[in-house]
Amino acid sequence: MTAPSVTGASVAQRVIAELTARRMTIAVAESLTGGLLVAELVSVPGASAVLRGGVVAYATDLKSSLLGVDAELLARTGPIDAEVARQMAEGVRWRLGRDGVPADIGLATTGVAGPDLQDGHAPGEVWIGLAVGDTVEAYGLSLGGDRAGIRSATVAASLQRVLDRLAE
Repeated sequence: MTAPSVTGASVAQRVIAELTARRMTIAVAESLTGGLLVAELVSVPGASAVLRGGVVAYATDLKSSLLGVDAELLARTGPIDAEVARQMAEGVRWRLGRDGVPADIGLATTGVAGPDLQDGHAPGEVWIGLAVGDTVEAYGLSLGGDRAGIRSATVAASLQRVLDRLAE
């Protein structure tokens, strides 16, 4: 999958509007995007009505300790993996839920922004995790460009994936 042509800001506005209309909440777990995804959502007026918060688990061990990703999985595959993205998304739903109720949506990013290989993975290899209800999915991206471009494209693709899922 390639990055969508829609800018992140307009997609973020649509995500916030759709979640507000549906009275749904979202929680975000970020690795390679390092807070950019939450920042994009927070830039939209009214985001506080739907955004539970975000966790930047940049270090691999934090994916386990903060988000509940299986430590054995991380040891076996490393952080750039579809199942890691799924577990991050599901984990953040619960960790940032309220009164024992998870957020409606968990969204996660993990991958390599570059410029160097990471554990044999090339820059631009990205996984987006999305947990909505009982469905937890991972979407792979193969992005080109520099570090900033890969991170920005990941934010836009992640938000577009939420919109696409809500439209289903």
